[in-house]
Amino acid sequence: MERDLPEVIAEVTEAFEAYERALVADDVDTIIGFFAAEAIRFGIADQQDGVEEQRRWRATQGGLPPGRRLKDTTIRGYGQSTAVVTTLFGYPGSDVLGRQSQTWARLPQGWRIVHAHVSEPA
Repeated sequence: MERDLPEVIAEVTEAFEAYERALVADDVDTIIGFFAAEAIRFGIADQQDGVEEQRRWRATQGGLPPGRRLKDTTIRGYGQSTAVVTTLFGYPGSDVLGRQSQTWARLPQGWRIVHAHVSEPA
């Protein structure tokens, strides 16, 4: 299996950055559009199975605190159709860094998140 193909890394980087912009803007429809219909997402105190559960959850959450920053983002490609993104995230006024990972798959609709996990240290 070929790893970290430049075109895969570039495509997933572009998709991840667009996802992050939508997340910061609390653009729920765009956020949901980055997920495969059957995606599983584990959050800090929540979990969703499929985009409809995620849509309902996001509708009640509101946006992120202002000033979100990312650190140590890595994107690893596995062949032509799979990539894993990991990053740390934080907010002004806090030294706590949360962790975020996403598995992306190339589907007929384009790159989509098929699994996501968000956590913060205890």
